[in-house]
Amino acid sequence: MTWQQEGYHRGMVVVAHPDDAEWGCAGTVALWCAMGWDVVYVMCTDGSKGSSDPEMTAQQLVEVRTREQQNAGKVLGLRDVVFLGYEDAMLQPTLDVRRDIAREIRRHRPDVLICQSPVRNLTGDGYIGHPDHFAAGEAAMAAVYPTARDRLTNPELLEEGLEPHNVRELWVNDHANPDLYVDVSQHIHTAVQAIKQHKSQVGDEEVEKHMKSWRTRTGEKVGLHYAESFKRFRF
Repeated sequence: MTWQQEGYHRGMVVVAHPDDAEWGCAGTVALWCAMGWDVVYVMCTDGSKGSSDPEMTAQQLVEVRTREQQNAGKVLGLRDVVFLGYEDAMLQPTLDVRRDIAREIRRHRPDVLICQSPVRNLTGDGYIGHPDHFAAGEAAMAAVYPTARDRLTNPELLEEGLEPHNVRELWVNDHANPDLYVDVSQHIHTAVQAIKQHKSQVGDEEVEKHMKSWRTRTGEKVGLHYAESFKRFRF
């Protein structure tokens, strides 16, 4: 049975920074939203470090990137974007971060959760990965299992009225050995328009080229025009 036949209707994406989800899985998210799913983003950091403009302050950048991520969410059709507010470039997979992600899992109760890989991949050329990505991936995976599931972990969540929740599938983005390919050919335009909302981070022509070329290369592996890939874990 394919994931489309499982009867899922709620998705969540947990990433480190505003724009990470658009880079990694905007086509899949656009597909989910087109299928009528309720989809929520969880941003672990405030995005306060992503600028080389000497006139930009950290607080100004937080406001800019929050607004950009909200605009991208509107393009995609997200139900909500949650900002945990941890400091950009300083993220660690602490118990507090794990608890805060588990809180959102219990609140929104996703069937499928996408997260970033917690493992540094050194097979590429020119990009070694961001430490916040690895921290967000590790914290998200630990929140899925066991924190969100276990009643006796973080009892304060029960006091908030948030019952345990079992995520049915975890999809890890940017994995060296993916085993799930999602056809995003019908949704590439929406994905490109979503990433273009992050105007403080990308240029229109450059970002469209990169978004499409990466998904073309991924799709070629499985006979699709545009595709996104994941390592899939079913519970």
